[in-house]
Amino acid sequence: MIKLAANLSFLYTEVPFRDRFALAAEDGFDAVEYLFPYEYTASELAELLAAHNLTQALFNLFPGNWDKGERGLASLPDRQSEFQESVFQAISYATALGCKQLHVMAGLNSSQISKEAQTALYVQNLTWAAEHAAQKDITLTIEPINPIDMPGYFLCDFDQAAKIVKDINSPNLRLQFDFYHCHRIYGTVLDRLQEYLPLTTHIQIASPPLRSEPGTGELAYAPLFSHLERQGYDGFIGCEYKPLKDSKSSLKWAAPYLATG
Repeated sequence: MIKLAANLSFLYTEVPFRDRFALAAEDGFDAVEYLFPYEYTASELAELLAAHNLTQALFNLFPGNWDKGERGLASLPDRQSEFQESVFQAISYATALGCKQLHVMAGLNSSQISKEAQTALYVQNLTWAAEHAAQKDITLTIEPINPIDMPGYFLCDFDQAAKIVKDINSPNLRLQFDFYHCHRIYGTVLDRLQEYLPLTTHIQIASPPLRSEPGTGELAYAPLFSHLERQGYDGFIGCEYKPLKDSKSSLKWAAPYLATG
């Protein structure tokens, strides 16, 4: 069963953030995700979710100073205390919002330590974070991000990410599989989806090369969705794309999956 979540950092940007919840519900979404909730109180967001009968599917841990180019803290040397604070902060929000999944951004490559040392630190931090998330029955995800959209991002390889998930071997640490990023990295998606779907708890979608809605780019979605349905994938699929025109018209592809009546 295909379960779509509207990414409110990408969709409905024609209106202020708080108004996007209503539009998502009107268009038939049962769930939403977005990059970061921290500009708002957890109670504000919980009220919006409840008012529109929406599930919070996912959001990211605090990434550091986004405006200055920081893209996560989990692998950065000398930032462990900040990372741990961000874990507690995100868990607090997730608990208030009934959200069962959190994405941990890795951060950029460090010039201070070797790749091997940065990997070891990343694994150490993820192991610690997964143990704390487990206490609230929350699953953490890690997501490889392509180096074209995010140059220098530490986790930019699906094989690397899968190895880390397997090595840590925690039920509370899983893979976040973004079709767009996978295609931008490798030029293909289905082969790695077939290999790594058992490790995956959350999927995000967009069409390369413009990161637009399915059906408008280089990626054929029919075989990907067919594989998910055959394998019984029951997690959310986040619509993390930039509509070519307006958000509502970009959803024609999604009509079979949305509860619009």
